[in-house]
Amino acid sequence: MSLLRHAVLLTGALLAANAHAQQLGGGHWNTLKQYCSKCHNTDDFSGGFAIDQLDPANLHADADLWEKIVRKLRSGMMPPPGQSRPAVVDITRVVSSLETALDDTAARHPNPGAVVLHRMNRNEYANAVRDLLALPVDAAQMLPADDSASGFDNIASALVLSPALMQSYITAASRISRLAVGDMGTSSVVTRFQPPPGISQSAHVEGLPLGTRGGLRVQHVFPLDAEYEFNIRRSGPNNFVLPYAGTRDPIEVAIDGERVALIEADKPTRIRLAVKAGSHTVQIAFLHTVAEQEVNDLYAVHAQSVSVGGFDLQGPLKPQGVGNTESRRRIFICQPKAESEHNACARKIISALATRAWRGPVADDAVDDLMDFYRQGAGLRDFDTGVQYALARILSDPRFVYRFEHEPDNVRVGDSYALSGHELASRLSFFLWSSIPDDELLRAAGAGELAQPKKLQQQIDRMLADPRADALVRNFAAQWLGLRQLATINPTSTDYDGTLRESMQRETELLFASILREDRSVLDLLDADYTFVDERLARHYGIAGVQGSRFRRVPVTDADRRGILGHASVLTLTSAPNRTSVVKRGQWVLENLLGTPPSPPPPGVEIKLDQPPVPGAAAATLRQRMEQHRTNPSCGACHGVIDPIGVALEHFDAIGKWRDAAAGQSIDAVTALWDGTPLQGAAGLRKALMARSPQFAETVAEKLLAYALGRKVEYYDMPAIRGIVSRAGARNYRLRDLIKGVASSPAFQRRVRQPTAPDPLVARSTE
Repeated sequence: MSLLRHAVLLTGALLAANAHAQQLGGGHWNTLKQYCSKCHNTDDFSGGFAIDQLDPANLHADADLWEKIVRKLRSGMMPPPGQSRPAVVDITRVVSSLETALDDTAARHPNPGAVVLHRMNRNEYANAVRDLLALPVDAAQMLPADDSASGFDNIASALVLSPALMQSYITAASRISRLAVGDMGTSSVVTRFQPPPGISQSAHVEGLPLGTRGGLRVQHVFPLDAEYEFNIRRSGPNNFVLPYAGTRDPIEVAIDGERVALIEADKPTRIRLAVKAGSHTVQIAFLHTVAEQEVNDLYAVHAQSVSVGGFDLQGPLKPQGVGNTESRRRIFICQPKAESEHNACARKIISALATRAWRGPVADDAVDDLMDFYRQGAGLRDFDTGVQYALARILSDPRFVYRFEHEPDNVRVGDSYALSGHELASRLSFFLWSSIPDDELLRAAGAGELAQPKKLQQQIDRMLADPRADALVRNFAAQWLGLRQLATINPTSTDYDGTLRESMQRETELLFASILREDRSVLDLLDADYTFVDERLARHYGIAGVQGSRFRRVPVTDADRRGILGHASVLTLTSAPNRTSVVKRGQWVLENLLGTPPSPPPPGVEIKLDQPPVPGAAAATLRQRMEQHRTNPSCGACHGVIDPIGVALEHFDAIGKWRDAAAGQSIDAVTALWDGTPLQGAAGLRKALMARSPQFAETVAEKLLAYALGRKVEYYDMPAIRGIVSRAGARNYRLRDLIKGVASSPAFQRRVRQPTAPDPLVARSTE
């Protein structure tokens, strides 16, 4: 056989094999037609499609729809409850065949997608200022709240920039630069601090010294070496200021852990103190006057009605100088000894600041522009003022506020290309730290190390070991699981207060943090046999032997409490203020744990679950009322999927406390999922979810990818997600493996060239 003939035959065989891999086999196609055409036909058109209109030989044409079909089939939600269903083994084979074909199609038509022009949100802005200048700032006082999309507040398409917001960034940059450099012309202002609402002031508060009760702890930047006046507010049961009625305990004022004042009960609470410039921790609390007999007394609850209602801080007064702050040491990497050295030193300072702030090398002409601002400030006052002006310009520049990614000229529209090392470093730092890259990451980027898989893994391990990785807990986990919503929820239960709310949220954050720090499986979120509690939360759960405000790790022996399904945080945020919600709890599990959010209810549906199903009838349990609601055929299809999850969690009340009865009747939490899987309460639901471990891991990977990219996950991302999950499955779905898989994926490391390159000026004017 000639070489040409052999090549032709080989090419034909490969093409035939690839064509077969990209289509759905006839037997699987017949299964879909048999069980799906009853609803998905040209008459009913359920879900917006008819099965006969799809082409099993060309999955690429309808890949978006096929991915939705895969998701529904894999979860067992289709066919819907009450309809005839194929055997589980047949569904598994259909799903496997579809996924294989879709993955092969994606390999032949790669699409890593692209993120639109991406602005830092206010949390990222604050973190970037902290890491650039060693200056903690409260961005909530400077910038408005950001909109969310796809569950996160870092989604680029939602981070529009109006003229008013741009002015806020300019104002914030000016204020921050003065704080960082130190401005002797700073005016005296009054700043008000108060404890979080609802927090109990009758016991020790975490973060304050042992031997105190109540009070608050704040981080504040003192702009200059100067005097500052503290006006401490003492509040009574009706929230009005009063003298020390009911207590003789003095108030202790500490700065950075050292006592600076002790205010006796009969003394005024307005004091003036000299404080050095810089960021300091201020602690104000009542000091116990009765000696503790044992350690547990340090955490005792006191009956006094007087509490620290907060304090006002006025200053700077009688300023003495700019001080020797960490911010100034970070900025002034050189000090000119003569006027002839000013320009050279200023250029060195400005170039270093711009390189860090703009996340990569800065061109000489850009530094020249910044030097113009330096000269303007230096001409008005002095060298420091010149640096301050240049710093303000750096912080308000689009290259700081936006996360730019350059599109090469030699790449055609629609083709993908690899990000530069510095662009990848920026993506990585905002993913893991919600902040800018540090010097080590910029060095690795400049050396081309991030393009080497092993070096990239090493950088990820280093970054996850850094305290800045707590951003994954505060930002990713808190938004994915909905923990931020706790701040807006006000249950009517008398057992609920601000202290319990804070403890609830902290428990779930600490569990996620332990999984991240200890390189554990993400499945521990569902099935952890340990948790973290303080005394307030332990009392809520009925756990004995826990005293004080310090959180500690404890074993979970109650099968119904294992994992986040037993966390009061999740159970509270998925309830109504005055009762549990079968629907909210079911929706939360479907969307956040299984990645299958239910369809919204049809228009005109009204549910009055707080009323008996029949006027004048006896009180009914929530389960009975939902069963009555499902008798409506238009409601039954969706609620047949949603409700069993919520019913399984009915032993937990509206704030996550265990109960055996409701409305005078015993709780019945025995039910079955949409596919017939029996559920014995919360423990049964947990086991059912664990049986769907790959689906849960895929949901986590989806959420991580959306958060990492700052865009919605699209159908063309699903093959990459399946690959990430499959590889992580070899080590039981460790969270770090999922994170590394996301950071190593084409969607994270590449992007598709768009029809028109993003223009920051156009974006600002049109958004």
